[in-house]
Amino acid sequence: MRTTQDTQALPPPRVAIIGAGVGGLTLAIKLKQQLGYDNFTIFEKGHDVGGTWRDHTYPGCSSDVPMVTYSLSTEKHDWTHSHGFSPSILAYWQELATKYNLHPHIRLDTVVTSATWDDATKVYHIALENVKTGEASVFEAEVLVSAIGLLEVPRLAQIQGRDNFKGEMWHSARWPSDGEERLRGKRVAVIGNGASATQFVPCITEDPTVRVTEFCRTPNWFLPPIRIEYSATRRWIFKYVPFVQRFWRCVMYWRQELFYLMIFGNNTLHGLSTKMTTYYIKSAAPKELHEELIPKYPLGCKRVIFDTDFLKALYRPNLDLNWDGVGQIVEDGIVTQKGEKIPFDVIIFATGYATDQFPLKVRGIQGPIQDYFAEKNGPQAYRGTAFPGFPNFFTIFGPGAGSGHTSVVFTNETQSNYIIQLIKPILTRNVATVEVRHEPTDEYNEMIQKRLARTVFTSCQSWYRVGGSGKISSIFPGCTTVFWLSLRKPKWADYTGLGLEEWLQRRRRQNIFKWTVTMILVLGVVGTAGVVLRRNGVLATLKETWKRLRSA
Repeated sequence: MRTTQDTQALPPPRVAIIGAGVGGLTLAIKLKQQLGYDNFTIFEKGHDVGGTWRDHTYPGCSSDVPMVTYSLSTEKHDWTHSHGFSPSILAYWQELATKYNLHPHIRLDTVVTSATWDDATKVYHIALENVKTGEASVFEAEVLVSAIGLLEVPRLAQIQGRDNFKGEMWHSARWPSDGEERLRGKRVAVIGNGASATQFVPCITEDPTVRVTEFCRTPNWFLPPIRIEYSATRRWIFKYVPFVQRFWRCVMYWRQELFYLMIFGNNTLHGLSTKMTTYYIKSAAPKELHEELIPKYPLGCKRVIFDTDFLKALYRPNLDLNWDGVGQIVEDGIVTQKGEKIPFDVIIFATGYATDQFPLKVRGIQGPIQDYFAEKNGPQAYRGTAFPGFPNFFTIFGPGAGSGHTSVVFTNETQSNYIIQLIKPILTRNVATVEVRHEPTDEYNEMIQKRLARTVFTSCQSWYRVGGSGKISSIFPGCTTVFWLSLRKPKWADYTGLGLEEWLQRRRRQNIFKWTVTMILVLGVVGTAGVVLRRNGVLATLKETWKRLRSA
């Protein structure tokens, strides 16, 4: 057993964070804010921070969550719109990285190829590769946090003949810098009609020379547009009047929680919401498309989309919707499942992400995390954060941590605060390892799967599910207030680790000592006050006054 002197002589434990997107930057900022801790390194495969908002450059890319909640709770910002566009959101996180001096801790253009736990030395051996030079290296860290999130690996639809196409082809998540120029005067196929497609299709069809055919599999539930541009007066008030922006953040948060109840609450609220969204689709879209555009599945089963003028764009003559299905891709176009061949110059995939596959190769005590997921019929974690058999390894926005109605930044903050509580005894070298137990992990996931089985998420295919129709692995079955409460403080009985029990016993003894001292001080103050009051005749006066009041 190391002595306190031995522990103090050791260098501070290293924290490795994978990803300099919203989750990774949030954790790094919290480590500095809450612990003053800076022995962390962020590995980022891209050329800059920002993650999703750096990579997503397609026209119209924006947040469907109000910016006052899609930002850190500790960081006020002068937003120009109620819902920000990708460039402004990216700039916000770049500014925070500079403000908190995170760049010296970030290794850009560096991809993590694997991470292996060494149980003898109690560290992760993290294999790295420079994406520009191909140079390989190894980094060791006592704590490993994956902040790559769910929306990391673009999913290309497995369509026959995809590699035979002679024209240009890309995924919306990898939009070329000159993409709009490349589309000018072209026949464009858009495969997919989810959130990304409904944002960029109205933008690219503003050019009448671009002829777009969008291949749709299932319709979406649309809600009215919500983005507004803030006036100069409103921005001044938010910026200079104390507490106003924080109050508005609180209002928006609870409005989003109410939105959850409207969509996922009881049958009455769900029925009312369905009627409202149906009315909006019928009022905004061309009448001849109503039958195809109104979904047959329950509202909320797939991601609900806030309209960004997509329905209005359906009136344009250079935009067609095709519901026949893609049969195969040929050299110069697409053959539908009905056998019709349509020629195209460009194919854009808007087919989402592989959310049911963890792209990072992490090996724990008993094997790779992919084997653990396969054993459980899909990804699962303890409270979306920890995994049994993987000491000192945690995820931000991991399995079961997603939300279909509110800010992922709130979720990231919640998990970051939780992770910091878990790793604090490791960083102070009071504990060597922290690992969640198998039993509570299984119990927790059985509980959320039972809840999910009673929700609309089981009613259709979606990216929330393994393979689109299997286990629901990406979503949390409740409002974010419940998620926050469940991660507010660790339930230490659900964890094990080298030195953890001894540390918990010491902490309990310290807490008992603190409470005892506090009670003694309080009783001493009360007793002293009583003696002083009695000696000065105050108590006698109070008693006499009380008697008079009662007799009156």
